Amino acid sequence: MSARPPGKMRPIHAESLFQSSVPSAQPGSAGLRPSENTAPSSTQRFQPPQIGSVADTGLTLAFLSDLVLKVIYFEGKILGSGLADKVRLPFIGVVNEAIEFLRREHLCEVRGAGGLSESSYEYTITDKGRIRVRELLESSKYVGPAPVSLEAYARSVRQQPLQKVRIHPPAMRQYLSHLVLSEETFSQIGSAVNSARSIFLFGPPGNGKTTIADSIGRMLMSDDMYIPYAFVVDGRVVKVFDDVNHRSVGEPSAGDTGSGSAGNHQRDGRWVKIRRPVVSVGGELTLESLDLVYDENSKYYEAPCQVKANGGMFLIDDFGRQRMAPRDLLNRWIVPLEKRIDYLTLHTGRKIEMPFDVLIVFATNLEPKELVEEAFLRRIRHKIHIGDPSYEQYREIFRRVCQAKGVAYKDQALAYLLREHYIKHKRALRACHPRDLLDEIVDIARFLGVPAQLSKELIDRACEVYFVEL
Repeated sequence: MSARPPGKMRPIHAESLFQSSVPSAQPGSAGLRPSENTAPSSTQRFQPPQIGSVADTGLTLAFLSDLVLKVIYFEGKILGSGLADKVRLPFIGVVNEAIEFLRREHLCEVRGAGGLSESSYEYTITDKGRIRVRELLESSKYVGPAPVSLEAYARSVRQQPLQKVRIHPPAMRQYLSHLVLSEETFSQIGSAVNSARSIFLFGPPGNGKTTIADSIGRMLMSDDMYIPYAFVVDGRVVKVFDDVNHRSVGEPSAGDTGSGSAGNHQRDGRWVKIRRPVVSVGGELTLESLDLVYDENSKYYEAPCQVKANGGMFLIDDFGRQRMAPRDLLNRWIVPLEKRIDYLTLHTGRKIEMPFDVLIVFATNLEPKELVEEAFLRRIRHKIHIGDPSYEQYREIFRRVCQAKGVAYKDQALAYLLREHYIKHKRALRACHPRDLLDEIVDIARFLGVPAQLSKELIDRACEVYFVEL
């Protein structure tokens, strides 16, 4: 992909298109093998703390007891070790304290025992406990891993900064090996990723902006970090972890959560180890979705997408096509981009301060001057134009697609395609065209019952149905 302005193509004869081929060692070319030490390196200081008492959790005994009681209610009957696994906290010193409080208040009782230790006792709810649970469900239906405090979550983000991740050229070649990029674009992407700040990808459609952003995401996902399942603020739970946006790389075992009896301190199982997150949104994005989402039915919050992206990448694809004015969306990001802090609003009206450690990527097909004013553009650290491919780059892309689809590549056939369907029509090259045209050729050949090949007939028929004059 070159940085040539869109729509400008130098005069050229089709027969002389391929006098110089793409160098085999170009950035992003196929066949390059990264060395063993090319993975991103980071200094990950944060580790889930050791938990030995209720005070260590940062939560009150009343909050924990209410959560444990709701778990017992929904499970019907459950072992003490099962309770510890559900709330992801040690049984000894934490869960057993909550159970003891509930038993004193006659909210739960022991129904049986599978062993001598308290963790093997089977617990069930009492009639008084059911009344209490109905009251609790009026204010929150959250049941799951116990939340951490907002302060603990903010501290964890600061201790696992995205800037500690370093991507070096050998690793870049690995992650971008499926793309054909110019040296200039390759270097710009590398600098932008290592800045961990913000990137504005712009240029004509079909040249790989989203694919480049996805590749950047895979680079970041080679590193790990910890996030909590949820955090609590003003007694309200905010869910952070979800299976859609986060990829866990290891769950705590029973011993980790303290459901056994060994030791009085256990690792805090409320934290889950994940790949650094990559969250992507498109035209469906609204301003409301960038704030805490309060579910009136469940009575707890879902963290907005930029919070779920903390420590990783947040891609706003098709920027400018959202259901809001671009200026409104841009104004929403001025403070987070400048201060690395975001402000979210509870449904009570209270504002809370959140860390904003996100590589935010804007990708758009529209002209920047139509979307961005100077005050905002200067806050975006890296502006990268993803332009149309050169003839040599187009040839390399076409050759790779032919190889992937099992179609024999011929220079003469590509020269015919370029002469008849690009140069004569003054049509701009796009990096997506080889893939789309080869798909058309394969489909037509399958319908006709003939081998898929780069014949003039199949090329003409594919172009006829693919290209539309605008």
